[in-house]
Amino acid sequence: MDAFYASVEIRDTPALAGRPVCVGGPSAGRGVISAASYEARKYGVHSAMPTAQAARLCPELVLLPPDFKRYTQASREIMEIFKRYTPLVEPLSLDEAFLDVAGCERLHGDAEVIGREIKAAILKEVGLVASVGIAPSKFLAKLASDLDKPDGFRVIEPEEVRDVLDPLPVSKIFGVGERTAKRLEAMGVRTIGELASRDREAVLERFGASGAWIHDLAHGLDARRVNPSREEKSHGMERTFADDLSDPEELRVFLLEFCEEVAFGLREKGLRGKTVTLKARYADFKTVTRSQTLASSTNLGPRIYSVARELMSRVPEGSFRLIGVQVSNLEDVREPVQADLFSGLEESGRGGRNHEAVTEGLDKLRRKYGRGAVTRGSLVGRGRSKGRDGS
Repeated sequence: MDAFYASVEIRDTPALAGRPVCVGGPSAGRGVISAASYEARKYGVHSAMPTAQAARLCPELVLLPPDFKRYTQASREIMEIFKRYTPLVEPLSLDEAFLDVAGCERLHGDAEVIGREIKAAILKEVGLVASVGIAPSKFLAKLASDLDKPDGFRVIEPEEVRDVLDPLPVSKIFGVGERTAKRLEAMGVRTIGELASRDREAVLERFGASGAWIHDLAHGLDARRVNPSREEKSHGMERTFADDLSDPEELRVFLLEFCEEVAFGLREKGLRGKTVTLKARYADFKTVTRSQTLASSTNLGPRIYSVARELMSRVPEGSFRLIGVQVSNLEDVREPVQADLFSGLEESGRGGRNHEAVTEGLDKLRRKYGRGAVTRGSLVGRGRSKGRDGS
């Protein structure tokens, strides 16, 4: 999707059309831009840029707080359109997905016909503009979708691969970030064509396993299949505070809030996890992590919080700019759980079953009346904490 969050805002408020619109956190403090319309990008504004910098570049900037409920609804509508054409849909995020349409030709036509129909359906039914890339592999299709944005439609045929890839900068290769690009530049490699011409073993020796990966992609080789049931490996939440925090009680309350949010997210996805990880970043940007694996999986806020609080006690005191909580080692809630024979306080015991029943009832209220309808007493009056992007 083209400038997805900003495009949803413009769709819903047509008076914003033609104006430099951004979605993100406030310019005061450490707010960042989540999405920028193409009008804003003309001023050099882009996602992940500090909002204060964006405002300096574009004094006429229209800054809006994110509304993920609307973005998620638009995403669901788009994904449903995809599924009319193929069951092989692999979402990458709210605004991007891979589709494998091989074998759908007799029903819907070739890939180009399907791509144009999908693009038209999204515009007609959802009111948004998509860019479509069609190619023999995931890497090339992703690349094609970015080449002619906005409102792009690009097909890369097998015989065109070298002509398309060779002049592009190596940063266009998935997995080549700023640091890797600088290392390649030190070798005299600036374009994908120059990387492809290098001996594979030499690249492998310099970059290890990732060298083999980027060398293959430089040749357009990508054997990854579209995976509609890609498993989520972790679920978490982190926030960079507007001002550094050192007060233990204030940190404790933030930690409780994060754990409740993470737990609710896990339950919404039908998941629970065993490993809790705490991430803490100090004012000097030093980052530490602490993890603990439980005997049984959980998706209950108090259980996650009790572990996270214990992990926090192992972190040296200081002034923190960021705190995060992540739950990993995930499993489907339908998987059976081994009951604890002796403890009635564990989740598998009576107290745990009662807590699960109460939590289920509270979740129903949150879904019906909003996330803030029911909250813990210690969080009353705080509102939900906002991240750098305003989420």
